[in-house]
Amino acid sequence: MNALHHEWLALQGQHERYEALALGVKLVAFAACALVAQPALAVPLLALLWLQEAVLKTFQSRLGERLLAVERGLTAGDAVAMQLHSDWLASRPRGAGLVAAYLKSALRPTVALPYPLLMLLVVAVA
Repeated sequence: MNALHHEWLALQGQHERYEALALGVKLVAFAACALVAQPALAVPLLALLWLQEAVLKTFQSRLGERLLAVERGLTAGDAVAMQLHSDWLASRPRGAGLVAAYLKSALRPTVALPYPLLMLLVVAVA
């Protein structure tokens, strides 16, 4: 196995780990709805969990971009292995761009779906 194969295996494992962490954040959000009786506390907590999941998904998307580059390199035979951070640093957003990336992740349907509904549920039940 060459370096690109090893990199792909490592990145794929981490990509899946971020997916599991995001699911864990969702499960904590559901538990928070059940355990926090006051909407004044539950709604901000849900908003923070939503943003935390968005950050995780942003990190995951960076790994996904590198995975695609590695896959293209494996197919074409021209990619340089072990360049995750160099590639990311070359295109790293700063300030408002980074915040925009987190917000974009927060608005993805797979991330956003439960949070507004849980917020409405907490307010409706109270």
